[in-house]
Amino acid sequence: MFLIKPYIFNNFPEIICGFTTKIGLDRKAPYYFNISFAVGDDEKIVKENRSALFSYLKLEELNKHFQKQIHSDITRIVNSSSTPEESDAMICSENKNALFIIAADCVSIFIYNPHNKIIAAVHSGWRGTQKRILEKTLNILSNKFNSKGKDLFVYLGPSISQANYQVGEEVAVLFDDKYINKLYDKFYLDVALANYDILLDFGVPKNQIQKSSICTYEMSELFHSYRRDGEKSGRSLGVIALK
Repeated sequence: MFLIKPYIFNNFPEIICGFTTKIGLDRKAPYYFNISFAVGDDEKIVKENRSALFSYLKLEELNKHFQKQIHSDITRIVNSSSTPEESDAMICSENKNALFIIAADCVSIFIYNPHNKIIAAVHSGWRGTQKRILEKTLNILSNKFNSKGKDLFVYLGPSISQANYQVGEEVAVLFDDKYINKLYDKFYLDVALANYDILLDFGVPKNQIQKSSICTYEMSELFHSYRRDGEKSGRSLGVIALK
């Protein structure tokens, strides 16, 4: 099994964070090492994949929180007894909890406040970014958990790069020109940068943000990409957990 593990949380042994790739358990095309039940993969295989991942990361004894991602601006505060609901961001202030994001091009964002021991996980595609789900999550962290920008450490996981993320003009006009590159009447959106700037505007120091430069679309040997593979794309799983 091959996972991407960010360095930004290295000084916090109480945190587990990682992002899966296509490589694991010698799975084959088209889904490879997939952790989503919603893409057509065999349910038994997906359960085996998840179980292997939980064992690899030593998550078995933790409460595991998934969500029904709908490209919304809904952020939920979860605890040990929470059940999955429709949302695209979760916040948790209890030990022994793990928050998961399912992705195949969208930006996954993992947040930790080591002072208050708060974790958060955000799924932000273009719709979530336009709705500013990350900003709304940060505001909840501030208003309900006394978390300031200077307190936060953040990892933005692998996602599709601007060079490969063509959008229609109807989407492009929803974003500041800073995030749009127009080439020969085609528009290319930088979703990761838009979210990175939201973090900076909130006051998160640059040296407390790790923004992955990996493009899920380009690295076909390692990453699932819905934009590249369509309906036959598997999904990666990102996690942040507080032991």
